[in-house]
Amino acid sequence: MEEKFKKLDELRKQAKLGGGEKRIENQHKKGKLTARERIELLVDKGSFDELDMFVKHRSNEFGLDKQKYLGDGVITGFGRINGRPVAVFSQDFTVFGGSLSETHAEKICKIMDLAMKIGVPVIGLNDSGGARIQEGVISLGGYADIFLRNTLASGVIPQISAILGPCAGGAVYSPAITDFIFMVKNTSHMFVTGPNVVKTVTHEEVTFEDLGGADTHSSKSGVAHFAFNSEIEVLQNIRKMMDYLPLNWKDKSPEKDFDFSKDLSVQKLDTIIPETPTKPYDMKEVIKLLLDDGNFFEIHKDFAENLIVGFGRIGGMAIGVVANQPAVLAGVLDINSSVKGARFVRFCDAFNIPLLVLEDVPGFLPGTDQEWNGIIRHGSKLLFAFSEATVPKVTVITRKAYGGAYDVMNSKHIRGDFNYAWPSAEIAVMGPKGAVEIIFKKEIKEAENPEEKLEQKLSEFIETFANPYIAAERGFVDDVIKPSETRIKLINAFQLLKTKVDTNPKKKHTTIPL
Repeated sequence: MEEKFKKLDELRKQAKLGGGEKRIENQHKKGKLTARERIELLVDKGSFDELDMFVKHRSNEFGLDKQKYLGDGVITGFGRINGRPVAVFSQDFTVFGGSLSETHAEKICKIMDLAMKIGVPVIGLNDSGGARIQEGVISLGGYADIFLRNTLASGVIPQISAILGPCAGGAVYSPAITDFIFMVKNTSHMFVTGPNVVKTVTHEEVTFEDLGGADTHSSKSGVAHFAFNSEIEVLQNIRKMMDYLPLNWKDKSPEKDFDFSKDLSVQKLDTIIPETPTKPYDMKEVIKLLLDDGNFFEIHKDFAENLIVGFGRIGGMAIGVVANQPAVLAGVLDINSSVKGARFVRFCDAFNIPLLVLEDVPGFLPGTDQEWNGIIRHGSKLLFAFSEATVPKVTVITRKAYGGAYDVMNSKHIRGDFNYAWPSAEIAVMGPKGAVEIIFKKEIKEAENPEEKLEQKLSEFIETFANPYIAAERGFVDDVIKPSETRIKLINAFQLLKTKVDTNPKKKHTTIPL
């Protein structure tokens, strides 16, 4: 028996070396961790149980029969993050450049199938040169098997992708289907076709970083939700985000202890809105003042910055925040912000995470660029997402709520549960000046002093309509509150809504305007 134990120990040692010491050294020289080092940093110490350590590929073409490595370039298994179970796969670049083979794909599919059955999140640490060319269509089939599981798991369990090296061609579509993508600046890249192909086809000269680097995808394309300076930061932030997420669609996010007896008013909020209606302010300050301990885990921070989304806690409960940002483009909704918001709202709704909406929106961004690129279609995605969501939804209108954007931002009419307004709220079809110029066009034109008449009518209009009280009279706003009272109101609202039950009509699935 001792001999058998010895053989087992030797095989385990061999498997843990991956592609060997030299390739591990090369990985470190690039500023990258090994597949196993990444898992050790991601999960709780000593919690990782590996599966399929001894799997080898089955290919014999192109000399592959003489190159067989235990594990075949991916480490798979289950571990814990802050005591809660997760499934993990980590591609090993030291083995065939992390390329995906038939058995490599089978290992990933196995843990995804298990994760679905037991209801735990899947975290993929991607570092791969793509499909293993020597296996041809067999490796392509392996990718398709993974794509199918990503799709079937969507909305059932959270799926998180970390891009920690190259990710090219068909390989990008697995992360793209998952819920959140993390990237590392300067070392991770995503693109359908690389710089060389781009140059051949379009004659464009572009670097790896400009074409598909972390900064590009986190600020321009919106493909990546996060871009960090190091792999360690990525792994630490995945751990942080997991604290806000449930294990599956039937589960609830972890709740923290909270002292409800302390003073919950926030006096600083009473002075945060500028006296001048056109003057910007930073909505992130409002968010941090409303959330427990000011902790806000922002998502898509550098993309479509006119809308803010992320996770926080109110009264110990995990919530999703969607907020207009008056400090960027006056907080208008455009194509990118609408898509960003819609995707986040749908994620929260899929996984029972209540939504807080902070509204200061002058409308949708006008212009040919927006119209020709489909602002109608893309803007409707955000409207659709809020309308469809059945989780607790609470809105606070801090200042502007104009036009169709008022409807879109979780208004009472699309099943907002509690809708509050600050006294500074302006709820109207459009801004006062534009409205007056339309309504009183003839009267102003015929006046002896048109400018004086305009000012008079503007003053009357503001007094009558640029406030929250007409909406409150109709019940479209449940209450007009002082800003300093907002945190108390929100804590009470979300506690009350814990038992909320709402449903949508029975159907196969919706046809959201994609």
